Amino acid sequence: MMRTPLKNVRALGSAKEGTDHFWKQRVTAVANVFLGLFFVWLVASLAGADYQAVRSALHHPLIAIALGALVISGTIHMRLGMQTIIEDYVHAEGAKIVMLMLNTFFAVGIALASLFAILKLSFGA
Repeated sequence: MMRTPLKNVRALGSAKEGTDHFWKQRVTAVANVFLGLFFVWLVASLAGADYQAVRSALHHPLIAIALGALVISGTIHMRLGMQTIIEDYVHAEGAKIVMLMLNTFFAVGIALASLFAILKLSFGA
């Protein structure tokens, strides 16, 4: 294996996380295609419906589960994509760490708020 003197001094090498990140990004992308198509179908089927019809549709457990899966998959995909952008384009180490933390907090916040709304609608609030 070829190692430069600088690499030996810094002990920097592969973090062994690239493949995991790659596969998570691809799996969530495929899931988002199907869940996104479901969401478009749901919105199109409820277009023009009255409040009670929409409310009864959202009370169905399979609808709530699919919407929850869309939120979870979408926020994981968003977080991974933003992580890649931050790692590639933010060069100051301190700023990079702060932005990666904010990215995670933002994704978790969006997921929690969305899941709360889905549960509230699903359980009849």
